[in-house]
Amino acid sequence: MRRALYVLIGVAVCAVLWEGYKLVGSPDGAVLLGVRVLPRADDLSMPHLWTVVERLGRPELTGGRPVWIVVVNACLFTLGITAAGFAIGALVGLVLAALMQRFRIVERGLLPYVILSQTVPLVALAPLVAGWNVLWPGWMTVALIAAYLAFFPVAVGMLRGLQSPAPAGVELMRSYASGWWRTLVKLRFPASLPYLFPALRLAGAAAVVGAVVGEISTGTRGGIGRLIIEYSREATSDPAKVYTAMLGAALLGLLVAGLVSLLELPLMRHRRHVEVVTL
Repeated sequence: MRRALYVLIGVAVCAVLWEGYKLVGSPDGAVLLGVRVLPRADDLSMPHLWTVVERLGRPELTGGRPVWIVVVNACLFTLGITAAGFAIGALVGLVLAALMQRFRIVERGLLPYVILSQTVPLVALAPLVAGWNVLWPGWMTVALIAAYLAFFPVAVGMLRGLQSPAPAGVELMRSYASGWWRTLVKLRFPASLPYLFPALRLAGAAAVVGAVVGEISTGTRGGIGRLIIEYSREATSDPAKVYTAMLGAALLGLLVAGLVSLLELPLMRHRRHVEVVTL
């Protein structure tokens, strides 16, 4: 309940800042040394929030469906791709983290490349993946791009979590003649949950970004990324329409983060139970 209240307060603050800047800002923006440091506050660049909400209820085209239905359908399409990319990325990240925790030489050799992978510009990677011409549907290319962004926070967060148990706990498991797998399941994995779920939330948001950018870069139709491009062509005549698609993408990211948070409740409850039994 408190988290929902914080979300509402954050949304209200953003709305106040938007409308406040539009009220006091210059229609031409602010230019410093020939560089624009503040955006224009005119209706073309920054429409009123109620104008955007009103545009959601009007037809996309004359006689067509309302914009909110089009945006919701596009978000659902992208949500499916995001879920596939998130699952692939999370699985790859978990496997890499387990291998790096098990073998120190793997950590030393692989971790720098895991970090280096995130320096590759996504807009440059997406056309390369699309050009592989592998026999899979076009949405799978976008899912791989989403997985590329999602695996990194999971791998790094899970590795830190698996390495978090105290040496006394590890020695206790060894005294019970527990192997690596049993120690992983009984000790390291429960101890890693506080590190894992923040990493999963970051991975979910990253997967949304990857899916949207992938749809834009590969030209995949049906998703919110493609819808942003299509609506951007009407920015001069219907600026509020562009913001409806951007609003849908933002809400999609919040939805994915919320769904990941739901997974946290039963597992963290199980972890507290394990701690009580152990004590």
